[in-house]
Amino acid sequence: MWYPGRVQTPTQPAFWKLFRPKACSIGLAATSKEDALAEMVANLVDGGSLPAELSEAALGALSEREALASAGVGQNVAIPHVQLDGLTTAVANLGIHHEGLDWAAVDGDVVHVCFTVLRPAGPSTDHDPERHLEMMRWIARLARERDFRLFAMQARTRTELVDLLKEMSHV
Repeated sequence: MWYPGRVQTPTQPAFWKLFRPKACSIGLAATSKEDALAEMVANLVDGGSLPAELSEAALGALSEREALASAGVGQNVAIPHVQLDGLTTAVANLGIHHEGLDWAAVDGDVVHVCFTVLRPAGPSTDHDPERHLEMMRWIARLARERDFRLFAMQARTRTELVDLLKEMSHV
């Protein structure tokens, strides 16, 4: 998918590389926020990003986090994210839900675009908490980009979705 004027410069981190096409979804089938979290975790496992033995802990942590406060940040976007014991590096995926899900978002709108991010509980050789915060800021900026949301909804394949992340890596 081509997005005009979006080029990554060598000095910008390549956060998009955390998003493996096989772990992403262009057609989430969930009918509830809880089902969407389960589907996103399953996609991370099926896509080779998350070890299967951590899936139950990941879903539990995401559900607990949602019970505290909604990850629905508005503008049809949710960004559920948690720390997870057992991880040595951050993992992430992106899912598109065309019909929209009630997520108790801050603006009351449904969610179509869902970023899920799991990170290690502490620093490691493969995880820098400061760099992680930079990645979360990047995701938040993407969430506010109307063009990103529109193009993400139009992606026809998971690879196109990740290519869009790559093209938007300058944001």
